[in-house]
Amino acid sequence: MGQDALVLECVVNVSEGRREDRLGVIATAAGADLLDVHRDGDHHRAVLTVVGTEAPRRVATAAVAELDLRAHDGVHPRLGVVDVVPFVPLEPATMADAVAARDAFAGWAGSELGVPCFLYGEERSLPQVRKEAWRTLAPDTGPREPHPTAGAMCVGARPPLVAYNVWLVEPDLALARRIASTVRGPHLRALGLAVGRRVQVSMNLIAPGMLGPAAAYDLVAAQAPVAGAELVGLVPQDVLLAIAPERWDELDLAPDRTIEARLAQRSVGARADGPPAGPPPA
Repeated sequence: MGQDALVLECVVNVSEGRREDRLGVIATAAGADLLDVHRDGDHHRAVLTVVGTEAPRRVATAAVAELDLRAHDGVHPRLGVVDVVPFVPLEPATMADAVAARDAFAGWAGSELGVPCFLYGEERSLPQVRKEAWRTLAPDTGPREPHPTAGAMCVGARPPLVAYNVWLVEPDLALARRIASTVRGPHLRALGLAVGRRVQVSMNLIAPGMLGPAAAYDLVAAQAPVAGAELVGLVPQDVLLAIAPERWDELDLAPDRTIEARLAQRSVGARADGPPAGPPPA
């Protein structure tokens, strides 16, 4: 069975969230394998959820051609124009399949695009890569120096996670950072960020079956008034169904924003030979 048939999700983070023309070219490169696009102008970042192993290569090729890290500014940390490329196994795929896809992608990007890649997963975490890259950590593939316009890529293999932001009523960055430090733990990574005139606690729920969006929201709300929440990308269906439906609107969740729902839409679209599932760039 080929890797694309094994249902591997890939959540490609690119350093572009403002220019619709550039982002449109990058998203279009994914073709029918595009499940979702989430973009943020203040982060100057977009998250493209795709399926398979070929779509990430097409997206990366387009992003390296279209974007230049030297002109980039945004509140989100980044190492490159294609900043993060995590491969996520969905049943019946296994973590070993995701690792194989990760390694193959990193080898390809290093040789074909000339972009150095840092691997993460069981070897090290993504925060470790961000902290140590070009200091104590050398690239695993590709050139030994950053690409002049594309920088470097963080290429990973991981279980499903949920990227989730909670906005504070008060635009107090110090408060957001204190809350992020307090809620951070083995199942939750958090940063306090200033985003335009507002602040957010930006979180990765790395074990959403154990600590999901509702629990993360409540941890923040227990410490400061909350203005709202934002799901970045998609959520596993079982994580959604573990939350009372009456809270879905409050938490920025919905049945059509699950990985399973978008995969079902893609299957219907493929049978009908129709357009790719999921919304186009906003």
